[in-house]
Amino acid sequence: MSTVNEDYHALLARHEAMRLRRRILSPNGEREGAAQDRPAYGAPAGGPRALGSSAIPSGNVSGPGAAGPYPAASGGDAYDGAADQRVITEYLELVTPFGELITHLYDAMFRRWPYLRSLFPESMEFQRAHLARAFWYLIENLHRPDDIAEVFGRLGRDHRKLGVRPVHFEAFEAALCEALRRTAGPRWAEAVEQAWVRMLRFAVAAMVSGAEAALGEPPYWLATVTEHEHRRPGLAVLRVRMHEPYPYRAGQFAALESPHLPQAWRQYSIACAPRDDGELEFHVRQTCTGGVSEALVAHTRVGDTLRVGPPRGSLTLDDELASDLVLVAADTGWAPMKALLEELSARRGHRNVRLFLGAHSFADLYDAGAPSELERRRPWLRVTPVIGRRPETGGSFGPDAYGYDALAEAVADAVTRHGDWSGHLAYVSGPTAVVGATVARLTAAGVPPHHIRHDPLSDILRPPSGPEAAAGDPAAGGPAVVSRSRGAASGRGTGTTASTAFEGADS
Repeated sequence: MSTVNEDYHALLARHEAMRLRRRILSPNGEREGAAQDRPAYGAPAGGPRALGSSAIPSGNVSGPGAAGPYPAASGGDAYDGAADQRVITEYLELVTPFGELITHLYDAMFRRWPYLRSLFPESMEFQRAHLARAFWYLIENLHRPDDIAEVFGRLGRDHRKLGVRPVHFEAFEAALCEALRRTAGPRWAEAVEQAWVRMLRFAVAAMVSGAEAALGEPPYWLATVTEHEHRRPGLAVLRVRMHEPYPYRAGQFAALESPHLPQAWRQYSIACAPRDDGELEFHVRQTCTGGVSEALVAHTRVGDTLRVGPPRGSLTLDDELASDLVLVAADTGWAPMKALLEELSARRGHRNVRLFLGAHSFADLYDAGAPSELERRRPWLRVTPVIGRRPETGGSFGPDAYGYDALAEAVADAVTRHGDWSGHLAYVSGPTAVVGATVARLTAAGVPPHHIRHDPLSDILRPPSGPEAAAGDPAAGGPAVVSRSRGAASGRGTGTTASTAFEGADS
């Protein structure tokens, strides 16, 4: 990490400490403390001079939701997102696919405010894809402002670890306006630009609120790598020792940043229950080249210092278990299940637990050991290995050319064939296809949705299959119809992040 970047984050940490002190000492508490730090976004005393450039053309925005610096990010009648959705959609063909628009946006922003470049990863590939997905999500969901407020509140909370401050959004708005006009050409209309800015400000308001709500929580912790073991090609188990106490629960996940890829983060499940020595364990499969997973698997070494984001997720055990458990894990989805089993082992009195452990072959059971060994140490546990292979190839990760995923089908089928789980509490973790298929089968078999727990199937802002697939081109897998909706999967796992790593969560 560069000295400039280290100095910036040190300054940011001091600023956060000062904000927290003001909040604690303020006679009116949190609201006054937050108000003192909120920038006058779009006001004369706000960002233009703070950013050291010409004025940002935000004062020209009028219409619904433009009554103040930020429209209220709480749904209701404050912002008529449906009206802006109609206007933006009518002219959407002028700026889609989003690749050109996003290129112009970052060109403008880094040209006018060069220091902002240090807040982004060296490679902008995933960042561009992530932004394209964010645009699509906003446009598709403007008629559901409460959903946007929730998602972008989490995004703002997680952007704290990147050093993003409210004043940076002003620069982004100015660059977006310039990019919209440049991309759309002479057919662009002022009313459409106003709709885009209102949409952006609504999302930004939610991000700022999310960041302020998490003021008492550090944006990240430091940890030293104590072990790095390659278990399989492209798969490593890392153990890290936290520099300070890290409060989390078994089953949760956290974002990791490697010094080999600064400003890029990815979510990984914690593979152990809290320990007295303060160590955490992560199971990392390399999913791409040039990303966080490659940095952690191929380049990270013992002694490296990682940054660990706050713990997230609700794949956790209740204090009092009212029913027996069925755990379903596939591939590195074993990590949170391992943590849950550790916590169960430490408790007095146990419910019966059934574990389905999915892999493409017995050799891919990289960490759990022989199922019989798991059972020997835990008499209340019964383990069922599930091996899934593609019929024509003998095994590979992910779906084939026809969309068939052998592992997902094998796991979901095994779970539903081996018992009636309607009276059990189910925990599911692993690749998206496995979780989706298993949750659907359990629900169809009569397990109440609130008895099925899993982390979100994917980050809704994550590129669906790769950076190019999120560029807004329907032929490349991007959204083809703006009006389509994305429903949440059944289950309790809604407390997750929109990852700033621009790679999605990996159990």
